[in-house]
Amino acid sequence: MRTFDLAPLYRSTVGFDRLFSMLDGFETAPGYPPYNIERTGENDYRITIAVAGFGEKDLSIESKENTLTIKGAKQAKQEQAGQVLHQGIAARAFERVFQLADYVVVKAAKLENGLLHVELVREIPEAKKPRQIPIGNGQAKAQVIETQVAA
Repeated sequence: MRTFDLAPLYRSTVGFDRLFSMLDGFETAPGYPPYNIERTGENDYRITIAVAGFGEKDLSIESKENTLTIKGAKQAKQEQAGQVLHQGIAARAFERVFQLADYVVVKAAKLENGLLHVELVREIPEAKKPRQIPIGNGQAKAQVIETQVAA
């Protein structure tokens, strides 16, 4: 019997809490940059990406249909006065793509202490929300509405 590792699906989708078993596909990007997906409320989510060395001008966030794309690319490198002996902070370009469930929208994004926080919320339209139907006892009489015809 063949088994499938669904862990990549959990890492690249937001808002599909009950649909993970129905999804097909795997994460294609390597692990750079690292990120977290958090559920902060019943319909609220946060994606946090470690983007050390990137400024607001180096990052772009695009939400199109059910896809959230976050790109990072350093601007032209400025000449430094000294020579770098060891470069441990990665400055390579990246692109992260997240599949969003229906009605999940991006609310805000902020860059703080080398972490990019993207706030998401699931906004279900009133027509799609479940509603309660009252149960009657069957003794209600039909009401007749009279209308007058204009002469």
